[in-house]
Amino acid sequence: MIWAIVLAAGASTRFGEPKQRLLLAGVLDRVRASAVDDVLVVLGAHTVTTDARTVECPEWERGPGASLRCGVTALPASADAAVVVLADGPDLDPRAIDRVIDAWRSSGAEVVAATYAGVRLHPVVLSRSAWSDIPDDGARTLDAELVACDDLTPPGDVDVPDDLEKRRP
Repeated sequence: MIWAIVLAAGASTRFGEPKQRLLLAGVLDRVRASAVDDVLVVLGAHTVTTDARTVECPEWERGPGASLRCGVTALPASADAAVVVLADGPDLDPRAIDRVIDAWRSSGAEVVAATYAGVRLHPVVLSRSAWSDIPDDGARTLDAELVACDDLTPPGDVDVPDDLEKRRP
C-alpha cells in the first residue's frame, strides 16, 4: 500500500496567516487524483479542517523531517511506502506522483524524487526501509533516484501572499 503524506504543520509566518487553510483542499484533490491508496495530513502549528485523515505533530518546530517522522509513524503496518508532498505546493501534478511511484516500483530504490529542469522537488517516495533515516531537514537530504518531470508543471511553493497573486490570471 502506498500512502501520501501531506506536510501541513508549519507556522506560515512569512504568509501571515495559516496558508494551509487556503491551499490544502486543492493539494488533496490533486493527490487523490493519483495512484496513492490513501492520504494522511500532518498538522502542527495550526488547526485545519479537512476531510482527510490527520495526525498532529507536537515537534513540528524541529523542521519538516520531524513532521514527516510523525506522518510515517502514524501510517498502518500495511504501508509499503509514503509519497511526500507539501501543502503549499498548489500546482502539484498527479502525474508526477504516479511517475515517482512507477519509478519506485520498478527500481526498488529506497527514495525516489521528482526533478523539474534538473531541480529536485516534490513528490518524493520513501520506502518503509528509509523511514528511520529521516533527518530534521526532511527527505531532501536523503540520496534519491531522480525522475525527470520536465514535461509537467512543478508543484510550486507558496511562502508569501504575493506567491498566490502571481498564480492568478
